[in-house]
Amino acid sequence: MADPVLEVRGLRTHLWTKRGVIRAVDDVSLEIHAGEVVGLVGESGSGKSMTALSIMRLVPEPPGKIVGGSVLLQGRDLLTLGEGQMQKIRGHQAAMVFQNPMSSLNPTMKIGPQIMESMEVHLGIGRTEARARTIELFQTVGIPHARTRIDQYPHEFSGGMRQRAMIALALSCRPRLLIADEPTTALDVTIQAEIVNFVKRLARDMHMAVLWITHDLGIVAGLCNRVAVMYAGRIVELSPRRPLFTRPLHPYTHGLLGSVPSLERQASRRLAAIPGAPPDLARLPAGCPFYPRCAYHVDGCLEEAPPLREWEPEHRAACYRVDDVRAQRQAPAVETARGAR
Repeated sequence: MADPVLEVRGLRTHLWTKRGVIRAVDDVSLEIHAGEVVGLVGESGSGKSMTALSIMRLVPEPPGKIVGGSVLLQGRDLLTLGEGQMQKIRGHQAAMVFQNPMSSLNPTMKIGPQIMESMEVHLGIGRTEARARTIELFQTVGIPHARTRIDQYPHEFSGGMRQRAMIALALSCRPRLLIADEPTTALDVTIQAEIVNFVKRLARDMHMAVLWITHDLGIVAGLCNRVAVMYAGRIVELSPRRPLFTRPLHPYTHGLLGSVPSLERQASRRLAAIPGAPPDLARLPAGCPFYPRCAYHVDGCLEEAPPLREWEPEHRAACYRVDDVRAQRQAPAVETARGAR
């Protein structure tokens, strides 16, 4: 297999707060190959967005700092580069769609010129060609009346329209790596489906690596090749899509899938719920951070955090009780209900 476009190894990002040091990203390792879409899922506060910001070298300092690991983009370690070098990479070789589009667009500039400027700087094309490409991008992401909208300001766009404009900006230079942080949350389901299909096609045709961060397991089931599940700043399960949905190995993943509504479940059956609350990242236990909420825990789980190890081909989980999870699980119906391919 060819070398991955993105290779993250042992990434650690800490935040210094009044309550102590928060290990927001705790020894995360992940790789994405050309043409592959990897989903990153987990509860709010699990470290998904902070992982993305760390990869792009956008962690605010203070209070945050990347304290260890490496982030290789086509073999080049981004953590060793200066800010000037990173500015040439962001938006060109690596691009990111942020959760809040209003804070990512300059409110004093028309939206079209913001996208055109990126292409002029990184691709070296003229203004006329950049304008034509921007109109085409607007049409692709579902912005109507693109020739008129290109000359409007961010406040003239709805929230969903601004999100589409941010997706167009991220794709404008056809990056080798696209990180999408909840990119379709504010969009209606029709446009959501169009953008998901567009990103899938772009990844395949352009051999682009995509990291897709989301809470929507239905989108993951239909879009992603592999899935990484995060909990308390760590990846606790990493698997090809289908085995993750049909044969989850970590109790947390099993709980997430069990809490998804399904058309196949009996109407009288209540949704499963993961007991307790996410852990305090400033005061993590020495062992497995999922220990207090896990139905399978034993005393040994509290002594040392389990490593992320391969239990099945290409299927890894950080749990000492995988055999018990296998014995008790019931295959969730997320793929069937949401039409996974």
